[in-house]
Formats: sequence, C-alpha cells, structure tokens
Amino acid sequence: MEKQFIEKLYQAHKEALKIPAPKLVCHWLDGLLNLLFPELSNQRYENKRSLEQEFHHSKLELYNILNAFDVAFNVSVEEIEQAFMQQLPQIHSTLLIDASAILKGDPAATNLTEVIRTYPGFYALAVYRIAHIFYDLEVPLIPRILTESAHNKTGIDIHPGAVIGEGFCIDHGTGVVIGETVIIGKDVKIYQGVTLGALSVRKEMAQTKRHPTIEDRVVIYAGATILGGNTIIGHDSMIGGSVWITKSIPPFARVYYNPVFEEKAEVNN
Repeated sequence: MEKQFIEKLYQAHKEALKIPAPKLVCHWLDGLLNLLFPELSNQRYENKRSLEQEFHHSKLELYNILNAFDVAFNVSVEEIEQAFMQQLPQIHSTLLIDASAILKGDPAATNLTEVIRTYPGFYALAVYRIAHIFYDLEVPLIPRILTESAHNKTGIDIHPGAVIGEGFCIDHGTGVVIGETVIIGKDVKIYQGVTLGALSVRKEMAQTKRHPTIEDRVVIYAGATILGGNTIIGHDSMIGGSVWITKSIPPFARVYYNPVFEEKAEVNN
C-alpha cells in the first residue's frame, strides 16, 4: 500500500506544472516596492547609478520568474516583461494618488510617509495594482500569488481581476473582500469588513459579471455587503454600516440599516 502511494505521489510530481516558487515571487515584489517607494526601503542609494543597477536587477528577477514556467504564454517572456515595465510609471503615479486619498480621508494619518510605510490598505492596494498588470497580461498564478500574500499580511482580499479607479481609500481594512469582476470608480472609500461579492458562486458563471459596480465618490462603511453583477451603486452615494444590498442604488443615495425595515435609502434632491 505504501509503495503504491509513493508511486502515485512520484507520478504527480513528475507531471506537475513547473512554476516559480511563491517565495521568489514575493521576494521580487518586496524588492520592487522598495524601489518604487523609499518609505518602504531601508536602503539608501549613494547615486543614481546604484539605483539604476537595482532597477535592472529587478527586471532580471522578473524575467527569471516568468521563464520558470513550462507553459507557453500568448506572447514571449520578453514581451510580457516589457509590457509590465511600460505600465510601471503609471502604476506608481496612481499609487501616489491612492496614498494621498488615504491621507485626506483618515483624520489619524499625519503624512504620506506614514500612509505608505504603515497602512495595510495602501500595501494591499499596491500589491493589487501590480498583480492586476499580470492578470491583464494573462500570466498564470503570479497575480494570485501576489494578492494572496497581501491578503495573508493585511486581511484584505482583493482579486487581481477587479478594476479599481485611482484615489481609492481603504480605511482600517481588515476583512475587506473585493471580487474578481468588481468595478470601482474614482475617489471611492471603504471601511473594514466590506464585502463586494457575488450573488451566486456557481462555476458555470465564472466568465460572467458576478460582482457589483461602485461608481465615483462612493463611501461604504464598515460591515456592508454588496452583491451581484447587476448591482450598481450610483456615484456620490453613502452606504451605511452593516447593510445588505443586492439591487442597484441611485446616485446621491444614503443607505443605512434600519432594525424595522432592514434597510432604507434616501435620495438627496
């Protein structure tokens, strides 16, 4: 029995997909974030040449990670590497806007350095934005390796397929869940325990829009649950804590929990 089991395991290992080690991927991620944000780095560069060398080393690490797959990509490893690096300046700019939104939205935040260095919401968002590039490039596994690492560190679960506009603020963050087909507009703020999820988890719906759309300048307070691919939260709305929403809400609405009616929406004229 034991020999048969060992043989079965051996065959499984022989046939397993060759993939880069998650530890290597996460090590590369940490190095990249340290390059992008000096607030996260303990290293100081004596001159631009030193930083340039570190930047090219990060590119080489990425190439080696991508080259570790034994599956064929839609394009070459070199093209994926180039496409990622081309998008990096825009991602960096967007993350600085995100950090500024967190600073503006949290009275306890004192400066950008504090936000970037210590806030779990910023870290989870930074990892998501990097992972989302790989998701769009159809690179397998790496997007989820990155976001699950951030999930483990912060308690914030953002699927790399979600589409999130700039100026996104996650306050506190623990227990936040953002599903794969969520679309979030600009200048949105959410608090801890918010779920943007699906009404159905049937496998045959995997390729459909299963998660809600949140338009610009919406605030969603702690513990709110918003479900469904057809659910749209209109711009400039405020969603109160602990509400359960499965239908669309118009712009400028105020939705809050009511112990008698379960929930109530008020629209400002």
